[in-house]
Amino acid sequence: MSEPTPQAPVKHSLWRAFVMVAWSFFGIRKGAEHQRDLAMVRPVQVVVVGVISGLLFVLSLALVVNLIVPN
Repeated sequence: MSEPTPQAPVKHSLWRAFVMVAWSFFGIRKGAEHQRDLAMVRPVQVVVVGVISGLLFVLSLALVVNLIVPN
C-alpha cells in the first residue's frame, strides 16, 4: 500500500465566501469552482456573509425605491 500524499493546509478565506455568496445570488456557478470554494470556506463564513449580503441587497433596494418614488 502506498502512503497518502500530505495535503497542503487549506487557507479559509472570507473573500472566497463573499464570492461564493455573490455567485449564488446571481445563480450561475461552475461545478469545479464550486467544489474548490467548498474546500476553502467554512459554513459559518457562508452564513455570515449571506446574511450581511442579503441585508445590504434589501437596504439598497429600499434606498433606490425611496429615491425614485416621490413622497
